[in-house]
Amino acid sequence: MDYLTLKWMHILSSTALMGTGLGIAFFMWMAHLSCDARNIAATARIVVIADAVFTAPAVVVQFVTGLWLAKLLHLPLGTFWIKTALILFVVTGACWLPVVWLQIKARDLARQAVIAGAPLSPVYRRVMRWWFWLGWPAFISVIAIFWLMVHKPLGV
Repeated sequence: MDYLTLKWMHILSSTALMGTGLGIAFFMWMAHLSCDARNIAATARIVVIADAVFTAPAVVVQFVTGLWLAKLLHLPLGTFWIKTALILFVVTGACWLPVVWLQIKARDLARQAVIAGAPLSPVYRRVMRWWFWLGWPAFISVIAIFWLMVHKPLGV
């Protein structure tokens, strides 16, 4: 594959990753703030699907094309900005994987509340607190990766 096509795929996957991540976070948080179990269950169901259809493939494409570009350009993975981006990529994944599980859990808890005609449980609120706080390091890491991709600092 030629360089420009590979770079285009890398940029497109990073855009999909950032866009779906922000969109999912926004809609999930707005549903949570509504305190409406039916709304939360419906939104979380769609969010879980969006993560599977858009975010997960973008993560794979981002990783593969990034490594491929480094190889094509003869850039060692130990190059400061590449190594730092890879570390941040792992941090993002370490936060995102539990967030996916938490979204599924929130969906199920909201669905149970709807079926039981009960309010959202304290467990639901704990799940969403973890979801919220794990999202921040993932988001900040992705922003930092974008900065590294653009600036390509040489490091110390």
